[in-house]
Amino acid sequence: MNAAEAAKQLTDGYDLSSNVLTLQLGEFILTLRSNSDALVDRLKIYFAHALGSGSAHCEVIAIESHTPDLGVDFIDWKREPGKTGRKDAYVDLADGRLVLKVRTGMTFLQSDAHCIAVGPCLENDNQVINFINAQYMNWLQQNGALICHASGLVMNGRCLGMAGFSGGGKSTLMLKMLEDDRFGYLTNDRLFLNETPWGKVQATGIPKLPRINPGTIVHNDRLRPMLSDKRIAELLAMPKEDLWHLEEKYDVDVEEVYGKGKIIPTAPLAAFLVLNWRRDGSAPCKVEPVNLTERPELLKAIMKSPGPFYQYADGRFLKDDEPLDPAPYLKTLSETLIVEATGKVDFDAAAHQCLDVMEGAQ
Repeated sequence: MNAAEAAKQLTDGYDLSSNVLTLQLGEFILTLRSNSDALVDRLKIYFAHALGSGSAHCEVIAIESHTPDLGVDFIDWKREPGKTGRKDAYVDLADGRLVLKVRTGMTFLQSDAHCIAVGPCLENDNQVINFINAQYMNWLQQNGALICHASGLVMNGRCLGMAGFSGGGKSTLMLKMLEDDRFGYLTNDRLFLNETPWGKVQATGIPKLPRINPGTIVHNDRLRPMLSDKRIAELLAMPKEDLWHLEEKYDVDVEEVYGKGKIIPTAPLAAFLVLNWRRDGSAPCKVEPVNLTERPELLKAIMKSPGPFYQYADGRFLKDDEPLDPAPYLKTLSETLIVEATGKVDFDAAAHQCLDVMEGAQ
């Protein structure tokens, strides 16, 4: 089976609506078409801050349907260290790749000529959003950007990157800092870095809203209206350790919660924070400069695999056993102020110290 044959099987018998979503993401323009007006309308609301027009670099097709059966045997994609359970599976075609989301049955075709999502799209609209963003992330990386597992905030036109080890609380800290009107939102979980001809590093985010767990919501007064009083009481009655690890995702509409104009797509990088604190720590939280060449273990919090949708500019696809190379990260961040948060988890203290970092960063 080649990509054209797979595309025909996935889309045959479905009529696409004239309702089209067009996104302007920097210099990259993407359109989405679907057989579901409800899906397109929902995505127009989600991507309201990134709507645009013009000739598209990429067209995504999303088919609302049952889970398709293509008669192929999918192979599990190896998960990153520390991650458990089945999530993605794939089949490589002669000129493309099929990706199956194991838990939902959503099926995707990625190739030079086809970007197609098929399955219960409305029920799993976040996976369609991720697929749209995957096309932008491919374009960014094919144009020299380095992917980081990090959040990004902007103050005075400059970005603070924020990475942390799994479950480290970077989303909670980011939303805490957004309470300060001096900060804008750049990205929640994927940050892209480009070295520029003038010697600076440019940080770029993707149009994805912060996706958070209840443990973040219940301790933030501005976010609490996202849950009922009953649900908040249930959550606060849980053991703290169970609440910290509870996976129950909610999207935060940044401009609705924090105000219009809070979302900033790109900014020069001023500093990069790595959260290396401990929930069971007793020492006060400290945010202090570190040298990445002397502390290479911190790179594990920053580096990120592009994942199963990543297609190189020459058409090849990323393999799940390709090791991450620290050298590009060390090179790109060599002139950037890197700071590490240690001691006990203390969001107030970290927010104050990060403000000092940004005010003092050159």
